[in-house]
Amino acid sequence: MEIKIPQSFEQKFSKLLGNEYSNFISVLYVKPRKSIRVNTIKISKNELIKRLKKKGLKLKQVPWYELGFWVENYPEVDPAKSLEFFLGYFYIQEASSMIPPLVLDPKKNEYILDMCAAPGSKTTQMAQMMENQGIILALDDSLKRLQALRVNIQRLGIKNVVVALIDARKFWKKGIKFEKILLDVPCSASGTIISTYSVLNTWSPGLVKKLSKLQKQLIISAYKSLENDGILVYSTCSIDPEENEEVIDFAIRKLGMEVVGTKIRNLRYREGITEWNGKKYDKQVRNCIRIYPHDNYTEGFFICKLKK
Repeated sequence: MEIKIPQSFEQKFSKLLGNEYSNFISVLYVKPRKSIRVNTIKISKNELIKRLKKKGLKLKQVPWYELGFWVENYPEVDPAKSLEFFLGYFYIQEASSMIPPLVLDPKKNEYILDMCAAPGSKTTQMAQMMENQGIILALDDSLKRLQALRVNIQRLGIKNVVVALIDARKFWKKGIKFEKILLDVPCSASGTIISTYSVLNTWSPGLVKKLSKLQKQLIISAYKSLENDGILVYSTCSIDPEENEEVIDFAIRKLGMEVVGTKIRNLRYREGITEWNGKKYDKQVRNCIRIYPHDNYTEGFFICKLKK
């Protein structure tokens, strides 16, 4: 099947990726990989593996996360149709989506703010990492999305998440401060072409520009909601510099935030880019993590750890 690539998309990403562009586009023709995350609140890793293998699932561990597994024989065998899925023993989550919580590293009894939480893949992962202790305040401005979040929280047996319907851009007005914040922002999803080529129909330079403005508003609110010396992890499933390095450059120059270098073992990624379309970004953006879909055959992602 031949997939039509919009001219504006091709022009931009061929410029960004250079001789890697053909590798990037080739993922459109690769079978999507389905990945799951073991929910240790309800079951041990070994017990779940044993149960799923009996049901014919071929599992391969995600190299950068011990509780993440690819289902090698999907779609022939669909994990979402298993009893274990409905019991909340695992969560279906894109492997690269598991990285932002690992970078934030929430601990037991901490107070965490998840600013754009629904439908809850990262929220529930953080709750699991915290062993159902401490508090996560999970925000979203869509009631429909929050309902999906609540269903996932209930299914996975999570007890330390408080859900709130609110526009995260205005949350700072509440005057509540957190020691750690996850800001996984709405984005153009240009990194998800490996999972769904329909993103090519929604992506546009105009959309990217609009979202970049929204993302800067969100990071301002996050900054104001963060304690001094607090940690903010910013992430997107976009590979557009305007949604990533440009937003981080804004946080450095306008808000005085500092990028904290991060390393993820067994993950192939690139450093952030320091110049795009004539704009020069602060050299600290090199310490961000930029993941292309063809690096690990996952969705593309951008992750940056910031300190106030």
